[in-house]
Amino acid sequence: MGGSQEIATEELEALVEDEGSQLAICLVSGGMDSCVTAAIAHEESDELAFLHVSYGQRTEKRERAAFEDLADFFDVQKRLVISLDHLARIGGSSLTDHSIAVSAADLSASGIPSSYVPFRNAHLLSAATSWAEVIGANAIYIGAVAEDSSGYPDCRPEFYDAFQHVLDIGTKPETHITIRTPVIAMRKSEIVRMGLELAAPLHLTWSCYKESELACGSCDSCALRLRAFREAGATDPIPYMLDSSRFAY
Repeated sequence: MGGSQEIATEELEALVEDEGSQLAICLVSGGMDSCVTAAIAHEESDELAFLHVSYGQRTEKRERAAFEDLADFFDVQKRLVISLDHLARIGGSSLTDHSIAVSAADLSASGIPSSYVPFRNAHLLSAATSWAEVIGANAIYIGAVAEDSSGYPDCRPEFYDAFQHVLDIGTKPETHITIRTPVIAMRKSEIVRMGLELAAPLHLTWSCYKESELACGSCDSCALRLRAFREAGATDPIPYMLDSSRFAY
């Protein structure tokens, strides 16, 4: 009798412990923003699961390598790599369509740049939500940046608020998943400082839209990154085709 009660108590305690644990999925492109977001998720969660999406982007092999390096660094055991190559077939972006040139950086330009992949982040969040329901994750982290990004409409806070509502009504009643965007209101320089504070492995990341060996230094993503490190008073640890100090963004 006493032995049975003891076993039942242990099982109940284990169940309570499991329910209280925080398993978070982190969407990891391999770039700086997703790296720092992963470092934040690592601080806030009991366990991480990393999701990487290839969609026919020019540097998908290099980004995949960065993803694996970051997963190794954070000792992530749950990893999922998926392909949404229909986004490349749909086209409409210089990241996926080689007939569209990657625009030279112009950080003063307004409007949506050619590198915007139409509605991409909705596809990423949908995949993450499906996986979260299966593995019992209660949070999805994504490194979206609004203020200092290239003007992508699916990086705005209201987009994530709306998708949270979609997630809430489109999943099982017992499913409770929160979308977390911890760097969305930060400038890129603040993200660099946060990464340094958390000892995030920024040297393992890749941000260039065009090149996979040496970063070009001339696309929007490189320009934003270089300016961020300069404003943060730090040196960007990844290699560039030219001396990065020559780029005045």
